[in-house]
Amino acid sequence: MHDVMRIDIKENIHDENDHIAEHVKEHFTAQGILVVNVMGAPGVGKTTTLKHIFKHLQTAKPYVIEGDIESDIDTRDLQNRGIDTFQINTFGACHLDAPLIHEAIHKMNFDKEGILFIENIGNLVCPAEFSIGEHVKMLISTVTEGSDKPYKYPLAFEKADIILINKCDLLPYVDFDEDFFMKGVRAQNKDVPVFKVSGKTGEGYPEVAAWLEKHGLD
Repeated sequence: MHDVMRIDIKENIHDENDHIAEHVKEHFTAQGILVVNVMGAPGVGKTTTLKHIFKHLQTAKPYVIEGDIESDIDTRDLQNRGIDTFQINTFGACHLDAPLIHEAIHKMNFDKEGILFIENIGNLVCPAEFSIGEHVKMLISTVTEGSDKPYKYPLAFEKADIILINKCDLLPYVDFDEDFFMKGVRAQNKDVPVFKVSGKTGEGYPEVAAWLEKHGLD
């Protein structure tokens, strides 16, 4: 009988994804394109937010990758507005990953410096766990979701580089405790900038666009 030595090999399941994500990030950094991972639950106004931001970009050209489980409704809407947009359907997967983005960008034409907005799948869990080559994670929350979201989904708020509180025009009509919400945010992320916006009125989006353009690739 020969002695048998058992060796356990453990590898982080994120390693390959992170390797590709870093490649994507380096590629866009060299091209002068800021990559923004747009995260938020279904119905928070991710696409509406993008349309408002586009109106206020002064110099950066916008590009979009739309992530959805099914359909291309938002992609067709943005393309009809003249925005270079590419559709990714995951057909069940709850988040985008770096290999999907890597494949998509080779099918797009980035002809000048600007900002690539990647609208992730509507979800507050998985998208926060996977890097997709972004420079900035932009998290959108809403007053209609309730003020407990930073406590229930801490990783998304911890990882965010910028947070938008959308639907602020409804504050007089909903039970949203802003102080409680912000205490939860600061417990996870003490320095993240937070902007109050309204997809209905357009409030707050000029400041968000200015922050993104100022942030750039510094």
